[in-house]
Amino acid sequence: MSESPDGVGYRLDAGVATIELRRPALDASLRGELLAAVRRVRDDGDAVRSVLLTARGGHFCVGQDLKEHARALENGPESAFACVRNEYNPLVEALHALTQPVVVAVEGACVGAGLGLALCADVRVAAEGARFATAFTGIGLAADSGLSGALARALGPSRAAALMLLGDRFGAEDALRWGMVHRVVPDGGATAEGLALATRLAVGSTAAYAEVKALLRDAPGASLAGVLEREAAAQERLGATRDHRAAVEAFPARAEPSFEGR
Repeated sequence: MSESPDGVGYRLDAGVATIELRRPALDASLRGELLAAVRRVRDDGDAVRSVLLTARGGHFCVGQDLKEHARALENGPESAFACVRNEYNPLVEALHALTQPVVVAVEGACVGAGLGLALCADVRVAAEGARFATAFTGIGLAADSGLSGALARALGPSRAAALMLLGDRFGAEDALRWGMVHRVVPDGGATAEGLALATRLAVGSTAAYAEVKALLRDAPGASLAGVLEREAAAQERLGATRDHRAAVEAFPARAEPSFEGR
């Protein structure tokens, strides 16, 4: 794993790119390193077949470093929020732009912008003791990091509104019951479970995964006719791939297909 001792680590092994947050608060340095790591996934291209976003220590991410933010307000309130457009937005856009499946593993606190980052993933694993909250209204703010849209899509507008307005904390079992996380595991086991899922995805059909992600991304605003057309076009593209042909040929022999992503 490339080393930033207390920043962001990056390791590519067996097709899985692991991005590790090494401290919980998103100060400017950590945001920059995290964006660089996500862009490295893009630059590593076909060598990356899935992504695991995880954290070292007791918490996933507590959001913005409020001490740093307080200093920014003192230095100039008019520019204190430039980081939203200049840093948070490019980070969220880069995560959403990844064509590979992204798994996130959450231990401890996952609040504010940290929750926004977790909701950028396609598959979410949480430890039993994980704690989630939107947190923004508690400090007189609304939302950033794509949280308002992602939370509404994940939980529905009514529950998203209540969580964002009231700022109530909720646990891993609530998140599982609401469909926000895919799996809950014992404390200390989220990263291992996340890696197992990312490894499983890494040997699958990455071409199909990319099409699935695009279909799901575009579905909420599409008409039925639009959804059907996008699905038909995706099937035609995938039907011409080597992966699809190999899987169909392997089926009669009950053999496991080998996917190359093309």
